[in-house]
Order: sequence, then C-alpha cells, then structure tokens
Amino acid sequence: MRSRYSAFVLDLLEYLLQTWHPSTRPPTLQANPPGLKWLGLNIKQHQQLDERHASVEFVARSRLHGQANRLHETSRFVFEDGRWYYVDGDIR
Repeated sequence: MRSRYSAFVLDLLEYLLQTWHPSTRPPTLQANPPGLKWLGLNIKQHQQLDERHASVEFVARSRLHGQANRLHETSRFVFEDGRWYYVDGDIR
C-alpha cells in the first residue's frame, strides 16, 4: 500500500499499472493534475484474510489549488506469482 501511495505521489503510472491486478486494471492512468500536492498517508488497519487475500483501510490526504481532499478507502489485495496486487476498493 505504501509503495502504491508513493507511486501516486511521484506519478509513477507504470508501477501503478504493474501492481494492479489484471482482472481490474484500467488500460491507462492519468498523471496528477498540475498543482496537486499529496500530504500524507495514514494506514488505519490492515487484515490478512487468508494466505492470498488481504485488505488495507487507509486515508490519503491531498491539496489541489488550496482545497483539501481526503481519500478514505478499504483496498483489497491478492497475492499471485510472488507479489501482492491491488484488486479494488470501497471508498468511504
């Protein structure tokens, strides 16, 4: 989760696509809009559901043109081929 947040901050779109599960991966991603500043990530909880599945609840904060934003999501991950992939999430 932290590596994906860092990739969002740094606009590492290829990394984000590589760590997104193929079953839900979008064909492309758009770069951050000009003026977006990521302010921090708070992992609220994580849960290992079984050997191959996990969830992470987090809050990511950002500011765009002076307006504060927060993304509160519970993300689902699956472990395949020796690595974790983001599958999807529920925004709160």
